[in-house]
Amino acid sequence: MSSNTPSQCDTDFDVFITDLNGNARGKRMPPSALKKIEKEGMKLPRSVVGMDVWGNDVPGNGLVFETGDSDGVCMPIDGELIPVPWAQHERYQIMATMTNPDGSAFLAEPRQLLKNVVERLKAKGITVVAATELEFYLMDASAESKQRPQAPLVNGRRITEVEGYSIDELDALEGFFNEIRETCTAQGVPADTIIAEIGPGQFEINLNHINDPCKAADHAILFKRLVKGTARKYGMSACFMAKPYMGESGNGFHVHFSMLDEQGNNIFDDGGDLGTDTLRHAIGGLMEVMADSMLVFAPHLNSYRRFQKGAHAPTFASWGYENRTVALRVPESPGVARRIEHRVAGADANPYLVLASILAGALHGIENKIDPGAPVEGDAYADFNEERALPTSWETAVTTLENSEMMANLLGDEFVRVFTAIKRQEQDSINAHISDIEYESYLGVL
Repeated sequence: MSSNTPSQCDTDFDVFITDLNGNARGKRMPPSALKKIEKEGMKLPRSVVGMDVWGNDVPGNGLVFETGDSDGVCMPIDGELIPVPWAQHERYQIMATMTNPDGSAFLAEPRQLLKNVVERLKAKGITVVAATELEFYLMDASAESKQRPQAPLVNGRRITEVEGYSIDELDALEGFFNEIRETCTAQGVPADTIIAEIGPGQFEINLNHINDPCKAADHAILFKRLVKGTARKYGMSACFMAKPYMGESGNGFHVHFSMLDEQGNNIFDDGGDLGTDTLRHAIGGLMEVMADSMLVFAPHLNSYRRFQKGAHAPTFASWGYENRTVALRVPESPGVARRIEHRVAGADANPYLVLASILAGALHGIENKIDPGAPVEGDAYADFNEERALPTSWETAVTTLENSEMMANLLGDEFVRVFTAIKRQEQDSINAHISDIEYESYLGVL
């Protein structure tokens, strides 16, 4: 991240935490507040982490009236000031994490939840190395005001055709992607490969592996903010919705991870192509918790558009070697880089929650030596396994998590209660509206 320190700032700065929906919540502060923030943090109601996607309180989450809407303390993650290059005027931001007032972990807060899982792994002598891959669509700036997707206008033409892996498409947006890379460098976000994906105006930027999953999630949060901010600067909108176009590829969020022992050896590497029993046990755990974790990987109504037949997203818990049709892929790689790629989450998911769920599932499998069964060979989409089916509706995913004793044990009762209450309120709000398709289908017909 930025090497700036609080004493070097003479302009306004933002302090923010990330709520359970992955949205930034915080305050804009004057330079005079920097020393106090660095020493004492910033107070916000703990209920802020449990707001719905529109920023409303969720009375059913147990954090509002029952607690008197009490404050938590938001402490800077590392005290560094991170520049905001897309802002009209010079500005900085500080990422923070919310604890309880006494400094104890607040396990409904996403980063605290992930940190808790990472610490459990460290207690077993395991260090996780993780990287993320996020897909997004570039759209015309009017998409946000019209609230309808619109392909961007680039060099006098709209990007409406699929140009997978197109260098010409990257060339046409050279200024934008150069600024993305420069901003990543300024913010310490380890951006790697840029790819034109298989949707019109869809792109993927991979972030490099690091040996701190909390930082990997921090980087993913910063990345989404900087892509959206830079896109607006270029007269575009960046969309991380799971499925903005029904007939086109959805936006995925893939996670790669390996695990190291205390000597720095990859515990998934057996010196051969198949990997260790520990690798397979981790996969077994991930498969066992996948259905119960689905609300984390697909947290919104639109998320489930990705999981339709023929939509190239996994619909059951499966694994395989060098196979992109499965939910859990073991990529071909040198043994030292032996890893698992988790391919279920959408780009609309919260990175902290995704990593926490994945790592808790892997640890569950390792501790219980869970056998994942035989790997899938060939097309997993054509070999659907009903017994390992994933929830493909928002309602089912919420109910599954609400009733999951396993996820309550792995991630905690408080998280399950708060997160599912948010989703119940969002469902109620959406169900209170009559959709356009209902009027178009029935008004004047029935």
